[in-house]
Amino acid sequence: MDLDAYAAAHREEWNRLDDLGRQRSFSGREADELIERYQSGSTQLSAIKTVAGSTAQGDRLSVSLSRARLRFTGAGSNVLRQLPAFFLVQLPAALYRIRWLTLGVAAATVLVATLYAVWITQNPAVLAVLGRQIDLDQFANEDFVNYYSENPAASFAGQVWTNNAWIAAQCVAFGILGVYVPAVLFQNAQNIGVSAGVMFSTGNGDVFFQYILPHGLLELTAVFVAAAAGLRIFWAWVAPGALTRTRSLAENGRSLFTVALGLVLVLFVSGIIEGFVTPAPWPWWLKIGIGALALGAFLAYMIVLGGRAVRAGETGDIGEFEAGATQLVAG
Repeated sequence: MDLDAYAAAHREEWNRLDDLGRQRSFSGREADELIERYQSGSTQLSAIKTVAGSTAQGDRLSVSLSRARLRFTGAGSNVLRQLPAFFLVQLPAALYRIRWLTLGVAAATVLVATLYAVWITQNPAVLAVLGRQIDLDQFANEDFVNYYSENPAASFAGQVWTNNAWIAAQCVAFGILGVYVPAVLFQNAQNIGVSAGVMFSTGNGDVFFQYILPHGLLELTAVFVAAAAGLRIFWAWVAPGALTRTRSLAENGRSLFTVALGLVLVLFVSGIIEGFVTPAPWPWWLKIGIGALALGAFLAYMIVLGGRAVRAGETGDIGEFEAGATQLVAG
Protein backbone atom coordinates (compact mmCIF):
# COMPACT_ATOMS: atom_id res chain seq x y z
CA MET A 1 0.00 0.00 0.00
CA ASP A 2 1.23 3.48 -0.88
CA LEU A 3 0.27 5.18 2.38
CA ASP A 4 0.55 8.73 1.04
CA ALA A 5 -1.63 7.92 -1.95
CA TYR A 6 -4.15 6.12 0.26
CA ALA A 7 -4.34 9.09 2.65
CA ALA A 8 -4.73 11.53 -0.25
CA ALA A 9 -7.56 9.47 -1.72
CA HIS A 10 -9.52 9.52 1.53
CA ARG A 11 -8.50 12.94 2.86
CA GLU A 12 -11.85 14.59 2.11
CA GLU A 13 -13.72 11.77 3.86
CA TRP A 14 -11.49 12.09 6.93
CA ASN A 15 -11.83 15.86 7.00
CA ARG A 16 -15.60 15.52 6.85
CA LEU A 17 -15.49 12.94 9.66
CA ASP A 18 -13.39 15.34 11.73
CA ASP A 19 -15.79 18.22 11.09
CA LEU A 20 -18.80 16.12 12.10
CA GLY A 21 -17.00 14.97 15.22
CA ARG A 22 -16.59 18.58 16.34
CA GLN A 23 -20.30 19.44 15.98
CA ARG A 24 -22.52 19.66 19.07
CA SER A 25 -25.88 19.08 17.39
CA PHE A 26 -26.96 17.20 14.29
CA SER A 27 -29.83 17.01 11.88
CA GLY A 28 -31.14 13.57 11.01
CA ARG A 29 -29.16 13.51 7.77
CA GLU A 30 -25.95 14.60 9.54
CA ALA A 31 -26.38 11.96 12.23
CA ASP A 32 -26.71 9.25 9.57
CA GLU A 33 -23.66 10.61 7.77
CA LEU A 34 -21.66 10.59 11.02
CA ILE A 35 -22.36 6.89 11.51
CA GLU A 36 -21.47 6.09 7.90
CA ARG A 37 -18.24 8.10 8.05
CA TYR A 38 -17.34 6.45 11.35
CA GLN A 39 -17.87 2.95 9.97
CA SER A 40 -15.87 3.57 6.81
CA GLY A 41 -13.13 5.38 8.77
CA SER A 42 -12.82 2.43 11.17
CA THR A 43 -12.34 0.08 8.23
CA GLN A 44 -9.71 2.36 6.70
CA LEU A 45 -7.84 2.69 10.01
CA SER A 46 -7.78 -1.07 10.33
CA ALA A 47 -6.27 -1.36 6.86
CA ILE A 48 -3.59 1.22 7.67
CA LYS A 49 -2.59 -0.48 10.91
CA THR A 50 -2.51 -3.90 9.28
CA VAL A 51 -0.15 -2.77 6.52
CA ALA A 52 1.92 -0.01 8.09
CA GLY A 53 1.38 -0.22 11.87
CA SER A 54 1.49 3.06 13.79
CA THR A 55 1.66 6.04 11.44
CA ALA A 56 0.95 9.75 11.56
CA GLN A 57 -1.98 9.34 9.18
CA GLY A 58 -3.42 6.50 11.24
CA ASP A 59 -3.02 8.43 14.50
CA ARG A 60 -4.82 11.43 13.04
CA LEU A 61 -7.67 9.24 11.81
CA SER A 62 -7.84 7.50 15.20
CA VAL A 63 -8.30 10.86 16.95
CA SER A 64 -11.09 11.80 14.55
CA LEU A 65 -12.81 8.44 15.13
CA SER A 66 -12.58 8.83 18.91
CA ARG A 67 -14.10 12.30 18.75
CA ALA A 68 -16.87 11.05 16.46
CA ARG A 69 -17.61 8.13 18.77
CA LEU A 70 -18.28 10.53 21.62
CA ARG A 71 -20.89 12.29 19.51
CA PHE A 72 -23.15 9.24 19.22
CA THR A 73 -22.25 7.42 22.43
CA GLY A 74 -21.88 10.42 24.71
CA ALA A 75 -19.76 10.74 27.80
CA GLY A 76 -20.84 10.00 31.35
CA SER A 77 -21.48 12.99 33.55
CA ASN A 78 -19.08 13.88 36.32
CA VAL A 79 -19.69 11.83 39.47
CA LEU A 80 -19.29 14.86 41.73
CA ARG A 81 -22.03 16.62 39.77
CA GLN A 82 -24.29 13.58 40.05
CA LEU A 83 -24.15 13.41 43.85
CA PRO A 84 -26.22 16.56 44.54
CA ALA A 85 -28.86 15.40 42.04
CA PHE A 86 -28.94 11.96 43.63
CA PHE A 87 -29.37 13.15 47.23
CA LEU A 88 -31.52 16.22 46.55
CA VAL A 89 -33.73 14.95 43.72
CA GLN A 90 -33.57 11.27 42.77
CA LEU A 91 -33.49 9.63 46.21
CA PRO A 92 -36.14 11.80 47.91
CA ALA A 93 -38.41 11.45 44.85
CA ALA A 94 -38.10 7.66 44.96
CA LEU A 95 -38.83 7.66 48.72
CA TYR A 96 -41.84 9.93 48.30
CA ARG A 97 -43.39 7.67 45.66
CA ILE A 98 -43.61 4.77 48.12
CA ARG A 99 -44.67 6.76 51.21
CA TRP A 100 -48.15 5.23 51.46
CA LEU A 101 -46.91 1.73 50.83
CA THR A 102 -44.30 2.28 53.54
CA LEU A 103 -47.06 3.31 55.93
CA GLY A 104 -49.03 0.19 55.04
CA VAL A 105 -46.02 -2.05 55.64
CA ALA A 106 -45.39 -0.36 58.99
CA ALA A 107 -49.03 -0.78 60.06
CA ALA A 108 -49.04 -4.45 59.07
CA THR A 109 -45.82 -5.10 60.98
CA VAL A 110 -47.09 -3.37 64.12
CA LEU A 111 -50.36 -5.30 63.91
CA VAL A 112 -48.67 -8.70 63.59
CA ALA A 113 -46.16 -7.90 66.36
CA THR A 114 -48.94 -6.72 68.66
CA LEU A 115 -51.04 -9.83 68.04
CA TYR A 116 -48.08 -12.06 68.85
CA ALA A 117 -47.27 -10.09 72.01
CA VAL A 118 -50.89 -10.23 73.25
CA TRP A 119 -51.17 -13.92 72.39
CA ILE A 120 -48.05 -14.73 74.41
CA THR A 121 -48.89 -12.60 77.44
CA GLN A 122 -52.46 -13.91 77.61
CA ASN A 123 -51.60 -17.60 77.23
CA PRO A 124 -49.25 -19.14 79.82
CA ALA A 125 -49.12 -22.35 77.78
CA VAL A 126 -47.68 -20.45 74.81
CA LEU A 127 -45.16 -18.76 77.09
CA ALA A 128 -44.13 -22.16 78.47
CA VAL A 129 -43.41 -23.41 74.95
CA LEU A 130 -40.88 -20.62 74.50
CA GLY A 131 -38.75 -21.87 77.39
CA ARG A 132 -38.44 -22.48 81.09
CA GLN A 133 -39.36 -19.63 83.39
CA ILE A 134 -35.77 -19.31 84.57
CA ASP A 135 -34.63 -18.91 80.95
CA LEU A 136 -37.31 -16.35 80.20
CA ASP A 137 -36.32 -14.37 83.28
CA GLN A 138 -32.70 -14.55 82.20
CA PHE A 139 -33.65 -13.14 78.79
CA ALA A 140 -35.86 -10.38 80.18
CA ASN A 141 -33.65 -9.28 83.07
CA GLU A 142 -30.18 -9.65 81.59
CA ASP A 143 -29.78 -10.88 78.02
CA PHE A 144 -32.09 -8.34 76.38
CA VAL A 145 -30.23 -5.39 77.89
CA ASN A 146 -26.74 -6.89 77.72
CA TYR A 147 -27.11 -7.51 73.98
CA TYR A 148 -26.54 -3.79 73.35
CA SER A 149 -23.41 -3.47 75.47
CA GLU A 150 -21.63 -6.85 75.46
CA ASN A 151 -19.47 -5.77 72.50
CA PRO A 152 -17.50 -2.54 71.92
CA ALA A 153 -19.82 0.19 70.67
CA ALA A 154 -17.97 0.81 67.42
CA SER A 155 -17.82 -2.84 66.36
CA PHE A 156 -21.43 -3.42 67.43
CA ALA A 157 -22.59 -0.39 65.43
CA GLY A 158 -20.70 -1.63 62.37
CA GLN A 159 -22.16 -5.11 62.74
CA VAL A 160 -25.78 -4.02 62.95
CA TRP A 161 -25.25 -1.49 60.17
CA THR A 162 -23.91 -4.03 57.67
CA ASN A 163 -26.52 -6.61 58.66
CA ASN A 164 -29.46 -4.22 58.30
CA ALA A 165 -28.11 -2.72 55.06
CA TRP A 166 -27.81 -6.23 53.62
CA ILE A 167 -31.40 -7.04 54.61
CA ALA A 168 -32.64 -3.79 53.06
CA ALA A 169 -30.75 -4.45 49.82
CA GLN A 170 -32.22 -7.96 49.65
CA CYS A 171 -35.74 -6.63 50.13
CA VAL A 172 -35.30 -4.32 47.15
CA ALA A 173 -33.41 -6.79 44.96
CA PHE A 174 -35.65 -9.80 45.63
CA GLY A 175 -38.88 -7.85 45.87
CA ILE A 176 -39.68 -8.81 42.29
CA LEU A 177 -40.31 -12.39 43.47
CA GLY A 178 -43.37 -11.28 45.43
CA VAL A 179 -42.85 -13.68 48.34
CA TYR A 180 -39.47 -12.71 49.77
CA VAL A 181 -40.52 -9.36 51.23
CA PRO A 182 -43.70 -10.65 52.99
CA ALA A 183 -41.66 -13.51 54.45
CA VAL A 184 -38.99 -11.14 55.82
CA LEU A 185 -41.62 -8.76 57.20
CA PHE A 186 -43.55 -11.53 58.91
CA GLN A 187 -40.40 -12.96 60.48
CA ASN A 188 -39.35 -9.52 61.68
CA ALA A 189 -42.79 -8.79 63.14
CA GLN A 190 -42.86 -12.21 64.78
CA ASN A 191 -39.48 -11.67 66.44
CA ILE A 192 -40.52 -8.27 67.75
CA GLY A 193 -43.84 -9.64 69.03
CA VAL A 194 -42.23 -12.61 70.79
CA SER A 195 -39.60 -10.41 72.45
CA ALA A 196 -42.28 -7.93 73.54
CA GLY A 197 -44.49 -10.74 74.85
CA VAL A 198 -41.69 -12.20 76.98
CA MET A 199 -40.65 -8.79 78.29
CA PHE A 200 -44.22 -7.79 79.23
CA SER A 201 -45.01 -11.16 80.79
CA THR A 202 -42.03 -10.75 83.13
CA GLY A 203 -42.90 -7.15 84.04
CA ASN A 204 -40.23 -5.54 81.85
CA GLY A 205 -42.41 -3.87 79.25
CA ASP A 206 -40.92 -0.46 79.97
CA VAL A 207 -37.40 -1.81 79.46
CA PHE A 208 -38.46 -3.22 76.09
CA PHE A 209 -39.52 0.17 74.77
CA GLN A 210 -36.58 2.00 76.36
CA TYR A 211 -34.11 -0.19 74.48
CA ILE A 212 -36.02 -0.65 71.23
CA LEU A 213 -37.24 2.85 70.48
CA PRO A 214 -33.98 4.89 70.42
CA HIS A 215 -32.59 3.09 67.36
CA GLY A 216 -35.69 1.15 66.33
CA LEU A 217 -37.67 4.20 65.22
CA LEU A 218 -35.25 4.88 62.37
CA GLU A 219 -34.04 1.33 61.82
CA LEU A 220 -37.49 -0.20 61.44
CA THR A 221 -38.63 2.68 59.24
CA ALA A 222 -35.69 1.99 56.93
CA VAL A 223 -36.67 -1.68 56.75
CA PHE A 224 -40.27 -0.69 56.00
CA VAL A 225 -39.08 1.59 53.18
CA ALA A 226 -36.92 -1.16 51.68
CA ALA A 227 -39.83 -3.59 51.86
CA ALA A 228 -42.16 -1.07 50.23
CA ALA A 229 -39.65 -0.53 47.41
CA GLY A 230 -39.39 -4.27 46.83
CA LEU A 231 -43.17 -4.68 46.77
CA ARG A 232 -43.52 -1.77 44.35
CA ILE A 233 -41.04 -3.39 41.97
CA PHE A 234 -43.06 -6.61 42.18
CA TRP A 235 -46.25 -4.73 41.39
CA ALA A 236 -44.58 -2.96 38.46
CA TRP A 237 -44.66 -6.10 36.35
CA VAL A 238 -47.90 -7.49 37.79
CA ALA A 239 -49.85 -4.32 36.93
CA PRO A 240 -47.73 -2.22 34.52
CA GLY A 241 -50.59 0.07 33.50
CA ALA A 242 -50.10 1.77 30.14
CA LEU A 243 -46.47 0.66 29.90
CA THR A 244 -45.18 -2.69 28.74
CA ARG A 245 -44.15 -5.00 31.56
CA THR A 246 -40.52 -4.77 30.53
CA ARG A 247 -40.47 -0.99 30.50
CA SER A 248 -42.47 -0.69 33.73
CA LEU A 249 -40.11 -3.07 35.50
CA ALA A 250 -37.04 -1.29 34.12
CA GLU A 251 -38.18 2.19 35.13
CA ASN A 252 -39.35 1.19 38.60
CA GLY A 253 -36.34 -1.03 39.19
CA ARG A 254 -33.91 1.76 38.31
CA SER A 255 -35.66 4.42 40.35
CA LEU A 256 -36.39 2.30 43.41
CA PHE A 257 -33.01 0.63 43.64
CA THR A 258 -31.70 4.08 44.52
CA VAL A 259 -33.64 3.52 47.73
CA ALA A 260 -31.31 0.65 48.65
CA LEU A 261 -28.29 2.92 48.16
CA GLY A 262 -29.82 5.73 50.21
CA LEU A 263 -30.83 3.41 53.03
CA VAL A 264 -27.19 2.45 53.52
CA LEU A 265 -26.64 5.93 54.97
CA VAL A 266 -29.90 5.90 56.92
CA LEU A 267 -29.02 2.56 58.51
CA PHE A 268 -25.54 3.85 59.26
CA VAL A 269 -27.15 6.55 61.40
CA SER A 270 -29.41 4.02 63.13
CA GLY A 271 -26.38 1.79 63.70
CA ILE A 272 -24.54 4.65 65.38
CA ILE A 273 -27.56 5.26 67.62
CA GLU A 274 -27.87 1.55 68.45
CA GLY A 275 -24.17 1.24 69.24
CA PHE A 276 -23.61 4.45 71.18
CA VAL A 277 -26.98 5.83 72.33
CA THR A 278 -29.16 2.81 73.16
CA PRO A 279 -26.77 1.29 75.75
CA ALA A 280 -25.66 4.65 77.15
CA PRO A 281 -26.47 5.38 80.83
CA TRP A 282 -28.61 8.37 79.92
CA PRO A 283 -32.21 9.21 80.82
CA TRP A 284 -34.63 7.15 78.74
CA TRP A 285 -36.43 10.27 77.47
CA LEU A 286 -33.16 11.66 76.08
CA LYS A 287 -32.32 8.45 74.21
CA ILE A 288 -35.79 8.10 72.76
CA GLY A 289 -35.74 11.80 71.90
CA ILE A 290 -32.55 11.31 69.86
CA GLY A 291 -34.19 8.44 68.00
CA ALA A 292 -37.33 10.49 67.37
CA LEU A 293 -35.24 13.41 66.10
CA ALA A 294 -33.43 11.12 63.64
CA LEU A 295 -36.74 9.70 62.44
CA GLY A 296 -38.23 13.18 62.08
CA ALA A 297 -35.29 14.30 59.95
CA PHE A 298 -35.67 11.28 57.68
CA LEU A 299 -39.43 11.75 57.30
CA ALA A 300 -38.94 15.43 56.48
CA TYR A 301 -36.39 14.45 53.84
CA MET A 302 -38.76 11.84 52.45
CA ILE A 303 -41.97 13.87 52.46
CA VAL A 304 -40.96 17.53 52.15
CA LEU A 305 -37.96 17.27 49.85
CA GLY A 306 -39.40 14.24 48.07
CA GLY A 307 -42.75 15.89 47.50
CA ARG A 308 -41.07 18.94 46.01
CA ALA A 309 -39.01 16.74 43.67
CA VAL A 310 -42.04 14.73 42.52
CA ARG A 311 -44.07 17.88 41.88
CA ALA A 312 -41.18 19.06 39.71
CA GLY A 313 -41.59 15.95 37.57
CA GLU A 314 -38.91 13.72 39.09
CA THR A 315 -39.48 9.99 39.59
CA GLY A 316 -36.15 8.90 41.03
CA ASP A 317 -35.11 7.33 37.72
CA ILE A 318 -31.75 8.10 36.14
CA GLY A 319 -31.46 10.50 33.23
CA GLU A 320 -32.73 9.71 29.74
CA PHE A 321 -29.25 9.25 28.32
CA GLU A 322 -28.05 6.89 31.10
CA ALA A 323 -31.30 4.92 30.89
CA GLY A 324 -30.90 4.34 27.15
CA ALA A 325 -33.53 4.22 24.45
CA THR A 326 -36.91 2.90 25.49
CA GLN A 327 -38.72 3.00 22.16
CA LEU A 328 -37.71 3.32 18.53
CA VAL A 329 -39.33 6.23 16.74
CA ALA A 330 -39.21 7.56 13.20
CA GLY A 331 -38.30 11.07 12.22
